[in-house]
Amino acid sequence: MTDTATLLAMPIQRRVDAYFAGMGQGMNAHAEIRARQDELERLFEKSDSQLAAMGLTRDGIPHHVFRDRFWV
Repeated sequence: MTDTATLLAMPIQRRVDAYFAGMGQGMNAHAEIRARQDELERLFEKSDSQLAAMGLTRDGIPHHVFRDRFWV
């Protein structure tokens, strides 16, 4: 799993690619990212405490945004 400091240093597309690579999906999520870019950016801009209040972790943002596509 990618650590939080590394995730914060990556552009959003690389963060999501890292998430899918970690899941072993082997897919390019570019089309999905483009459609959901605003939600990803909005969530990654939140503080860790704001995410926690929503029941999310920074590592869990991609799964949350793509939850309707992947059931893991």
